[in-house]
Amino acid sequence: MADHNDVERNYPATPRRLEQAREKGQVARSRELAAASSALAAALAFGWLGPQLYDRCIGVVRAGLTLGRDESFAAAGMVERLHTLSADALYAVLPLLALLLVTTIAAPLLLSGGVFSIHVLRPDLSRLNPLRGLGTMVSSQGVVELVKAILKCALLGGIGTWTLMQGWEAMQSLAVYETRRAVPDLGALLRDAFVALAAGLGVIAVIDVPYQLWRHRSGLKMSREEIRQEQRETDGDPQQKARIRGVQRAMARRRMMAAVPKADVIVANPTHYAVALEYREGRMRAPRVVAKGADAVAQRIREIGAAHGVPLLEAPPLARALYRHAELGADIPVALFGAVAQVLAYVHQVQRFRTAGGLPPMAPRDLDVPPDLDPLKAGAAA
Repeated sequence: MADHNDVERNYPATPRRLEQAREKGQVARSRELAAASSALAAALAFGWLGPQLYDRCIGVVRAGLTLGRDESFAAAGMVERLHTLSADALYAVLPLLALLLVTTIAAPLLLSGGVFSIHVLRPDLSRLNPLRGLGTMVSSQGVVELVKAILKCALLGGIGTWTLMQGWEAMQSLAVYETRRAVPDLGALLRDAFVALAAGLGVIAVIDVPYQLWRHRSGLKMSREEIRQEQRETDGDPQQKARIRGVQRAMARRRMMAAVPKADVIVANPTHYAVALEYREGRMRAPRVVAKGADAVAQRIREIGAAHGVPLLEAPPLARALYRHAELGADIPVALFGAVAQVLAYVHQVQRFRTAGGLPPMAPRDLDVPPDLDPLKAGAAA
């Protein structure tokens, strides 16, 4: 039976999971933050730009209501006048609209930063499913949204009632004031009420933002199996990695076998080890190991060497030392220079015998191999 923790999503989302969700446009969003920011920006803008906006709007109204007799009967002039007055009205409210636009765009960026994803532009027909909508309404999230809406209405209603009671006497007195005095006083009352309501929205946003962050993180929680699957995708499947390593070893072995015909000599013991050496005087500082192997690989090295006429010397201590301490493609250890020099001298004698004839050379014996480099002798000494 599977572990219960493997099914439940009890673990925080990994950075990779968060990044994938962000690429799909799944980030924390708070409509209350956007509403509060826009309302507060509008309240501040009205307080700052209110007098200028009032004067310009009064000018537009006066210009629209002031018509001469000839202008009243000129249809073309009326259209042109409407166009001019509309442009003046737009210019009057343009700073306010620009401020609201910037605030509306910037508010979500404060919560989740800039996100651009084409995934949210793809059509999702499942959103048209009425059953899904009903399920959302009766879900726990729907209940939370309902409670939040009720509390928001109660808070804003309370703020509105308190603001109305505070300015009730001032609003009653506006009826006895002249228009020039009543309009600024009414604007100040509306501004204060607007600021109070924006502050109420700000309180709601302060509560909603942490909740939306928590909800977003909770919705991306992972199960133990999902974490394991992500780890496998990140680090690679062990079986797949093993297959890749096997292919890499096979390719390296083929490259190694392809270098055997270029070797100058193969040093081996009767069955276990074989090491192919190459030395180019003037181009190499020391003899280099171009191939080495044990058992079946060693047998294959010997077969390729025999097929291409590479000299073979059976020297078990030197073969063991080279196999253990010399790296493939690297120079031989300095301690084995003397023994390998004897082997190369023997190779040159063999090549001269093959071309010029004469007495066959004697294979070198008792090569100078340090005991600590021979695994057999080093193991016996230990």
